[in-house]
Amino acid sequence: MIGYYVHHQGRGHLHRAMSICAHVREPVTVLSSLPRPADWAEGWIALPPDTVDSPADPTAGGRLHWVPLHHAGLRERMGIIAEWIRRAEPRLFVSDVSVEAATLARLMGTPVVVAAMRGDRSDEAHRLAYDFSDALLAPWPRSCPEPGWPPHWQAKALYTGSISRYDGRPRRAPGNGCENAGREVVVMLGGGGTDLSGAQLRNAAEATPGWTWTALAGPGTDWVEDPWPILCRADVVVTHAGQNAIAECAAARVPTIVIPQDRPHGEQHATARALRSADLATVLDAWPASGEWPALLEDAAVRVRDRWELWSPGDGAQRAARLLSGLALGAPERIACGPR
Repeated sequence: MIGYYVHHQGRGHLHRAMSICAHVREPVTVLSSLPRPADWAEGWIALPPDTVDSPADPTAGGRLHWVPLHHAGLRERMGIIAEWIRRAEPRLFVSDVSVEAATLARLMGTPVVVAAMRGDRSDEAHRLAYDFSDALLAPWPRSCPEPGWPPHWQAKALYTGSISRYDGRPRRAPGNGCENAGREVVVMLGGGGTDLSGAQLRNAAEATPGWTWTALAGPGTDWVEDPWPILCRADVVVTHAGQNAIAECAAARVPTIVIPQDRPHGEQHATARALRSADLATVLDAWPASGEWPALLEDAAVRVRDRWELWSPGDGAQRAARLLSGLALGAPERIACGPR
């Protein structure tokens, strides 16, 4: 049995977990505050929320990330995880991502795998979890490393390349299925929040005649559960630098303009730097002025799509699953990840 903690922020953690678990040989139980997906047939442990408006000492003096004092939701949440570990005796616990859940599992004598994140993870809480983990899942290529990682983190990291729920799904030609005349730019903002306004989107569209703008999950738009057909028909995608959003653009092999959002530990800015360094996407520091969009779209549209193969080899979930299955069986299969 493998326990798999899935963080509730956005949908990227869940999509990645479902992609990996589809290839794991051992039974998996997910522990999360997110609703259970309709197509998930294995165990699911619902966790109560642990949010609070005025937390007391939430970082335990800077040693952890979120452990507010005297919080009933946190106490219930950790109690449910601990009771499940006591009862199920999992061979492995995967954290994507919570330092506190990973630490609890390790304190109960369970081997732990942590899903690594880009950005500055040198704080004491991240160092604790990354240090005691049996392995780190790094969903990016070895050839695009995160600078500053100590050697012992690198030694136990499995660089899978990006992991997308769409890996292996057939792609359609650009423009196929688009009912509108001209070329199409798709804005994909995800479920983790954005500082983009509806006025910025409207101004960009007005400044680019000949382009049709389609917004997914942006201001004033509805959530699109399966954006794959829309991504594949796009001539250019504009997105943030979340791991899941980039993985989906890479899987679709679509020219992409990346505008990182501010996130804890500089995660999205770190991903954007890696993409810029590898020349995989057009990376901007902020949403551009309306008059800049025509040239930006023209330049991005001619980018070589196949370069995304460096970031998205297509088998990241299988690589991760082989590692988890091996660790759960007591014989980890470390997969060589050469430069891509």
